Amino acid sequence: MEGHLCMSLKERERKSVFDQVRTGVLKLTEAACALGLSYRQCKRSYKRYREEGDRGLVHRSRGRASNRRKPARLKESVVSHYREHLEGFGPTLASEKLEERGWRVARETLRRWLMSAGLWTRRRKRYQHRSRRERRGHFGELVQMDGSPHHWFGQQRREACLMNMVDDARGTTLSRMASAETTEVAMRVLWAWIDRYGIPRELYTDRKNVFVTEREPTLEEQLAGEAPLTAFGKACKRLGIRIITAHSPQAKGRVERSHEVYQDRFLKELRLRGITTLEGANHLLQEGFCDMLNAKFAQPPRERADYHRRLPNAMDLAEIFVHEETRRVSNDWTFSYRNRVYQIRADNRPLPKPKDEIIVRTRLDGTVAMVYRNKALHYAEMERPTPKAGKRTARIQQAPKPRPLAKPSRKHPWRQNCTLMAAELSRSAAP
Repeated sequence: MEGHLCMSLKERERKSVFDQVRTGVLKLTEAACALGLSYRQCKRSYKRYREEGDRGLVHRSRGRASNRRKPARLKESVVSHYREHLEGFGPTLASEKLEERGWRVARETLRRWLMSAGLWTRRRKRYQHRSRRERRGHFGELVQMDGSPHHWFGQQRREACLMNMVDDARGTTLSRMASAETTEVAMRVLWAWIDRYGIPRELYTDRKNVFVTEREPTLEEQLAGEAPLTAFGKACKRLGIRIITAHSPQAKGRVERSHEVYQDRFLKELRLRGITTLEGANHLLQEGFCDMLNAKFAQPPRERADYHRRLPNAMDLAEIFVHEETRRVSNDWTFSYRNRVYQIRADNRPLPKPKDEIIVRTRLDGTVAMVYRNKALHYAEMERPTPKAGKRTARIQQAPKPRPLAKPSRKHPWRQNCTLMAAELSRSAAP
């Protein structure tokens, strides 16, 4: 018989065994054992093979429509309704909506119908390949930093944020609690880490605007060839800390797994102690909970050398962790900041000139310092002058007088037109 015959792997295996039975190499009982069939079934299959050839081995139901198939009219109605009203819906949601309208079609059946009609394409979830990164060898070489928003004090209370730092080599952790993941709490946690261990070499963070910024550089930054930095980024630059940003949570998996430990153990510890405030949570973290986690889960690094650097004696962290803004000096040596006016004193050396820019630094404790050419300025706060109520102010406060209505004169064109129209009307009404 001409043409091609489609056979499965099992059917081709039966053909090779039955060819050996036909040539006398195997007996039918041996063929049954080789194919895993009973003797009676093997006898029936071999008989069909001798009578029909290779086609006798092909399954009888191949190419035939299923007895449980849906009517073709139903398929056409469903596909037409999907095209008109449900285009873009997934097969699962579309099958639910169709059932609401009286059509009961399984989602996989609907998926096949839509794919054959070109209305749906198979969407496979492709996982991004990731390779395991070894721990850094030295303590302080790389420290991961991230915040964990969670209902730390129960579902009935608002979320709070646990800012967490984890060393990549040892797994040592240090954390603080705040109402949200802000620049201030990130500075305070890094400050506490430096006080305890020293200045780390690198920080591994995500791409939130607390750590990095995507704004365009200003003209001054372009002229200086500097990249735009956040307040936290400027503090790290002064300390010599390099910030590395992660593009996925899996990249900083050590701190992410540390979040899970806190959300399990710290959450239950807060519940046992009845702590429901940020102050109480921070007191618990500072008074031994972080040390307990480090004693249980931290491990010695591969190398003994510590890469933390000591803080120089001339460096004050209170002047490092600040928020900076620039202000321009007026002609009378004053400037405004947060709705207040400040006077620069004349005993400053060097003394800024009018139109010069100065830096206003707000420390974490709320105090303000003015800096010009890396030197602190002496200044005094002034009272804003209150505007005097003069004639113009009194005139504005008075209610405006009503303007008289304009009355046109007798020779105004409007009056002349009205006179002519009245004369025409009287002539047309005369008998």
